[in-house]
Amino acid sequence: MPSPASKEYAAAGVDLTAAAGVKRIIHGLVSATHDESVLSHEGAFCGLYDADPASEFVFASSTDSVGTKVRVARAMGHHDSIGIDLVNHCVNDILPSGAEPLFFLDYIGSSGFDADVLSEIVKGLSLACLSNGCALIAGETAALPGLYQPGDYDLVGFVVGRVHRSEVKTVESVTEGDALIALPSSGIHTNGYSLVRKVFGIDDDPNVLREKVPQTGGTLGDALLAPHMSYLDTLRPVTQFVKTMAHITGGSFAKNVPRALPHGMAGRIVRSTWKVPAIFDLVQDRGRIETDEMFSVFNMGVGMIAVVAPGDVDAVLSSCQGSWVIGDVIQAPRGLEGVIYA
Repeated sequence: MPSPASKEYAAAGVDLTAAAGVKRIIHGLVSATHDESVLSHEGAFCGLYDADPASEFVFASSTDSVGTKVRVARAMGHHDSIGIDLVNHCVNDILPSGAEPLFFLDYIGSSGFDADVLSEIVKGLSLACLSNGCALIAGETAALPGLYQPGDYDLVGFVVGRVHRSEVKTVESVTEGDALIALPSSGIHTNGYSLVRKVFGIDDDPNVLREKVPQTGGTLGDALLAPHMSYLDTLRPVTQFVKTMAHITGGSFAKNVPRALPHGMAGRIVRSTWKVPAIFDLVQDRGRIETDEMFSVFNMGVGMIAVVAPGDVDAVLSSCQGSWVIGDVIQAPRGLEGVIYA
């Protein structure tokens, strides 16, 4: 099912419908460069490349940014967690293929070289790479004062991993009746911050970030800067039981769950199976945002969804702390391929 139009998000400057149209155009241009070594398909969370048919491994790669969460970090004067966000986000994007990270690269574009800020960012990148068992092998730092306003910066990451060719996860293994197991997020992670900034007026008055939020036990800024979790260590012990995965990032459930399902199937998400964390309730209440739009923009407390055969559910739940069955895979009703809420 297509994502419902995100009216408030579009008003904040991010039009998900327009983005989907642009991506369809880009796919046609990009696919013209592919040869038989490219194993990934449109909609996959990462690119798969078979560099050497004689090797037992194929490469997986992905690139992303942390978006306008950097504006919150700048307002708080706290930049190391942004580097953690970036690495973990990228690692989570190669996990659905079954891959583990090998090395990471970063790009920092800014208005000028601020040694304290840059060292904080790279500290976070390094800590996350160590935690995920990958090397931070290179990067680029560019001062672009004509492009960025004073104090502004952008952060982009590139991860390369590998997966045994016999263990590449594909949607073809998914069948009706498979369970959807949710792994909790640590908060908003790295998507939806343009809307968050608009809701709280952060750009106009950064002091709002210092306000105490009793429901979270800290300040608003603390809640918004909670690092994006990596699910590598959590899922590694049960990877043999997982058919596919959906990293719940931009576009939330409606965009990402279908990427883990074959055509003709839908993911049935039962909203009553979990309590949405307080930070999302706060965003919704303050912004007067409809529930359907919240579920089309934010992860709502779900960072990753694993597709698992019914007989393997108990093994995954017992190994993955905090996980729960959030729904199941069903035959898609006519015209409703994607996600159905129950």
